[in-house]
Amino acid sequence: QVQLVESGGGLVQAGGSLRLSCALKGRTFATYAMGWFRQAPGKEREFVAAIIRGGATTNYADSVKGRFTISRPDAKDTVYLQKNSLTPEDTAVYYCAADQNWFTMDSGSSMAYWGKGALVTVSS
Repeated sequence: QVQLVESGGGLVQAGGSLRLSCALKGRTFATYAMGWFRQAPGKEREFVAAIIRGGATTNYADSVKGRFTISRPDAKDTVYLQKNSLTPEDTAVYYCAADQNWFTMDSGSSMAYWGKGALVTVSS
């Protein structure tokens, strides 16, 4: 059974930091590009960040550049999203996704696998 298991969500004050983790189970992690998306209350899901197989290339939404960092130590079969300088606008359910096609990662339209989501709430 294939699973993406997210952890690390929670409540944090504005200006604070939080790290999300996502473990891929049931598939060979190193063969997948990994990404993070988020959906704020009343809004559509949006792309946040992605990292290619091997980790040499990353892509970020403009709204998080310079504040969020995606990484993937393949030995742990896990992708991380380090989030710094958080604002209330970052409040959302964050979803992890995996797909073998790097070029469609930012669209989120054809991900092979999705996690169930982790709620992040940033208080002002």
